[in-house]
Amino acid sequence: MVMVPVVDYLRLEPEPHLCAHECTSCGARFFDRRNACAACGGQGFVDAAVATDAVVTAFTIVGFAAPGIEVPFVAAILDCGGTTVQANLRNVTPDADHVRLGMPVRLTTFSMGEDTAGNEGIAFAFEPAEQGGNA
Repeated sequence: MVMVPVVDYLRLEPEPHLCAHECTSCGARFFDRRNACAACGGQGFVDAAVATDAVVTAFTIVGFAAPGIEVPFVAAILDCGGTTVQANLRNVTPDADHVRLGMPVRLTTFSMGEDTAGNEGIAFAFEPAEQGGNA
């Protein structure tokens, strides 16, 4: 079975992590393809590993979604060592009693399923870093 990340900025080796495009002129980071930096207009980029530990800077509890998407779930904006990442939270009860601003979280990966060729799609989310953060 071949494990295939569902987004090209998720790297599975040597350990799961996200990889951003970092502007060589100003250090701004982006996850999508860029011809020029949105911050300074620079055109040079290098790959930069993003911290796997983060803190929640904003979140919402999503109660309505497309058919087939289990709700409620937590959508969050995270600070990963200075890089902003948008991701869902897993392994936490999706309510304001269990999710808080400043909550430490860490990157986790999970299977999205297998296709007919035997490829397993791997996605990422973040989960509470503290023991007992799950409910």
